[in-house]
Amino acid sequence: MTIEATMRQPVTPHSAAGLIIHPAWVRVTHWINALAILLMIGSGWQIYDASPLFGFVFPRQFALGNWLAGALLWHFAAMWLLVINGVVYVALGILTGRFRRKLFPIYPREVLHDLFAALRGRLAHDDLSVYNAVQKLLYLGILLTGVVIVLSGLSIWKPVQFHYFTSFFGGYDTARYVHFAAMTAIVAFLVVHVTLAILVPKSLRAMIVGR
Repeated sequence: MTIEATMRQPVTPHSAAGLIIHPAWVRVTHWINALAILLMIGSGWQIYDASPLFGFVFPRQFALGNWLAGALLWHFAAMWLLVINGVVYVALGILTGRFRRKLFPIYPREVLHDLFAALRGRLAHDDLSVYNAVQKLLYLGILLTGVVIVLSGLSIWKPVQFHYFTSFFGGYDTARYVHFAAMTAIVAFLVVHVTLAILVPKSLRAMIVGR
């Protein structure tokens, strides 16, 4: 019996402690993705500081690369790590049926119900193998945001070679704003994600050991 098939078996009190919540491929790609995202954010902030879009810059102690050329090297290296790891994660998520089971269906009424429950501190996390409606929406949203940030990044990196992407985003300058907005969404997601991991430490343990 495969790990994914095991996840579909009924959970009893005797087997709950040994339930595989996150198979090995999910845990490995998750932590590789976390590293790639942090490298891209830090180097991206340094790149932003070289040509700010708004009236502020990011503190140097939070940026990566020390200067523009160094930041670009870090950014491109992390980009390949993010894309390759992301392709593996999405492919396995689709092929194993994990995305279908975990992220769908999503009903607006359930999202509103779980959102209000979360705001009141009454959202239960007893069964980590089942995502609530807010989690489904956030995880699906961050996957789509990942696609947007990669495509807008290609538009900025190679605006001539990837002119179809650049045109889709409304031109080079607009693509920069889209890229920045996607980065902001990812940072906001990370803040919520880390906060919930602290509030529900067993979710972090599950992403480390799988159970």
